[in-house]
Amino acid sequence: MTDLDATTGRHLRGKYAVVGVGETEYTRGSGMTTRALGTHAIRAAVADAGLKPGDIDGMLSYSANDSTPSPAMAGDLGMRLNFYMDCIGGGSSTEALVGIAMGVIEAGLCRTVAIFRAMNGYSQMRIGGTGRSKGRSALSGDALFGRAYGQISAGQMFAPSFMRHMHEFGTTPAQVAHVKVIHSEHASNNPKAYYRQRVAVDDVLSSRMICKPLRLLDCCVETDNANCIIVTSMDRAKDCRHTPAKILSVVGRCSKPRMDNHFQAGPITTVAGHYAKRILWPNAGVGPEDIQVTGSYDAFTFTTLMQLEDYGFCAKGEGGDYVSSGIMRLGGKRPNNTSGGHLCEGYTHGIAMVIENVRQLRHDVDDSCPIGPDGKRQHSFDYSEGGCRQVRDVELSANLGWATPNTGSALVMQRGH
Repeated sequence: MTDLDATTGRHLRGKYAVVGVGETEYTRGSGMTTRALGTHAIRAAVADAGLKPGDIDGMLSYSANDSTPSPAMAGDLGMRLNFYMDCIGGGSSTEALVGIAMGVIEAGLCRTVAIFRAMNGYSQMRIGGTGRSKGRSALSGDALFGRAYGQISAGQMFAPSFMRHMHEFGTTPAQVAHVKVIHSEHASNNPKAYYRQRVAVDDVLSSRMICKPLRLLDCCVETDNANCIIVTSMDRAKDCRHTPAKILSVVGRCSKPRMDNHFQAGPITTVAGHYAKRILWPNAGVGPEDIQVTGSYDAFTFTTLMQLEDYGFCAKGEGGDYVSSGIMRLGGKRPNNTSGGHLCEGYTHGIAMVIENVRQLRHDVDDSCPIGPDGKRQHSFDYSEGGCRQVRDVELSANLGWATPNTGSALVMQRGH
């Protein structure tokens, strides 16, 4: 396989930024269309950036045939677009679309891009063949390789990789349960999180089996919600409302040798981050050891573990020790998913974890800490239940997006000054 030259994207390092973020509540039963949800999130992100609707002239979105396209959103919000694109995609989409936004602005097609995801992921289109899904449609595409073997839901498709990791490296369910435990601690300090109750390792291990080795509490929470981020150049970011989250590097949908059935291109314990890191870190000019907070996709507890390994935060096979060591906990060396992530806050196909890291880099995560006389949040850095979730003095973050073991995207951001 051919790798990119290590200097390919360095000329874009620090040239673009995320300047606005917005979201709806995370609910089960929004009572709204995806069109209404999306307009609420986009409007919130534009206001957060200190911009007006007319300042947005590009729009990108992704869905799983369960959302509303960009032109409808733009029309409802009074925006005229110079560029838009809607794609079908899942958990690797956000970071990939950030890269596309940078590219189209660089090419002069537009100046400021809104990226959104709107979904009724609980009350309408649910993963795994429930709700208003197309589970009985004619077999085509990837389904030809998996559905005949019972691989319908994400958990069923990914479970062989998780089982092999346990067999090959001795990873235990108790080790992996710490991902849920730690994310639940973070969610307990997040007023927006759908599940805010802290859980213990025994709670995870005693929850009912869904698909071996995944138990109920190893799996993400299905929710209805919409989220949006605003990307523009650093030149324009200087006039926006908040400290920008400067983009150092992005990887978009980097893949293993086989896309249709990755089990045919082993080892199956290796995920796309193994290849993506060869682009991500050289272009960013930093390495995993420099990152202070991560947003590693947690559709399942195991997906976080495997990505952290393959992006180089620990050696291959040491993920069980890494996630159970306390390093990912608020107050630890490198907190992960400080909002509670998909396991606790709400399932958004990855975009909410980018939003959380943007707020971390602003030093203004919306926790229970009060706003001071200077208009800035006065963080206590007390991470006990109901307390703060701001990482102290954070300057660098990484988001690791997951679609399947064979496809992933990633994003490194830095606090702007």
